[in-house]
Amino acid sequence: MTGTAPGTDTPLRVGLVGYGLAGSVFHAPLIAATEGLVLDTVVTSNPERQQQARAEFPDVRVAATADELWPRAGELDLIVVASPNKTHVPIATAALEAGLPVVVDKPVAGTAAEARGLAALAEERGLLLSVFQNRRWDNDFLTLRKLLAEGELGDVWRFESRFERWRPKPKGGWRESGDPAEIGGLLYDLGSHVVDQALVLFGPVATVYAESDVRRPGAEADDDTFIALTHTSGVRSHLYVSATAAQLGPRFRVLGSRAGYVKYGLDPQEAALREGLRPGPEWGQEPESLWGRVGSGESPLTGGGRPEPTLPGDYPAYYKAVATALRQGGPNPVTALEAADALDVLEAARRSAREGVEVKL
Repeated sequence: MTGTAPGTDTPLRVGLVGYGLAGSVFHAPLIAATEGLVLDTVVTSNPERQQQARAEFPDVRVAATADELWPRAGELDLIVVASPNKTHVPIATAALEAGLPVVVDKPVAGTAAEARGLAALAEERGLLLSVFQNRRWDNDFLTLRKLLAEGELGDVWRFESRFERWRPKPKGGWRESGDPAEIGGLLYDLGSHVVDQALVLFGPVATVYAESDVRRPGAEADDDTFIALTHTSGVRSHLYVSATAAQLGPRFRVLGSRAGYVKYGLDPQEAALREGLRPGPEWGQEPESLWGRVGSGESPLTGGGRPEPTLPGDYPAYYKAVATALRQGGPNPVTALEAADALDVLEAARRSAREGVEVKL
């Protein structure tokens, strides 16, 4: 059981908590683009964001706090938590206790124990609890999964994944706060994505080593972090997340016994959403000039290997799967227990970086 849904012809009514970057750029447009879902209420106390929500979705209701939703839980079918990280657990808990299925942006919680506690509550209540790990639907990740499924690379020995940016001046705000309660910093932000992808591709982790630094003047939270994972399968994953990369490396460099795959550039979906574009027939496609290359023995930058067509990115698939799970009992696209496994790795990475040791899981 995943929660009570109205008749099959009636859209599922979504309450979206938070209308900052995550809520306004990612969740609201994707919810609105999903057949069978309708954005019913946006929760934000910021008057400018309230005005923005009404301008973008004229029929939407606006609430100042999430607590305003629970007395009318019967009017909603799904809660999406896209508020600051420290609020994820209390708001998701309140929603589940109100009898509502929940989607939570990553990281679902500050600790794996909290994530597993939420999962247990959802299981007890018979409700869907899903985590928005949207980068499982990045174009390059989908392409890499296809290559692995077809055996194009042979046995993978090393997986390098970089999520690098050049932002020499901190923006401020809770994401860059040094207060542990805020759950800020790149380890838990972009690290949630690269670790999740590594676990999906190559399975459980045996050991974790990490280096984490605060590089920029005025920065309080980690802005340059490296994580080395040894999977129980024998694959080694080297993961880089940085706001201080003056020269960006490849997004993926995957080395196997038969060939390697190298891909530069970021999936275009976030940039498109930021620009106000919305999912349609050409969504998630990138030009041939940005395709990665598959080959062996020579650098892709000097013509080595063959171009590998990049599959279209597909963030809309996440909410389509959520709607199917609620209506028809389909699979949860990302479970809280999967997110908890990633948090085990992130917690180990934080300890490794702090103590300068390799951590066994």
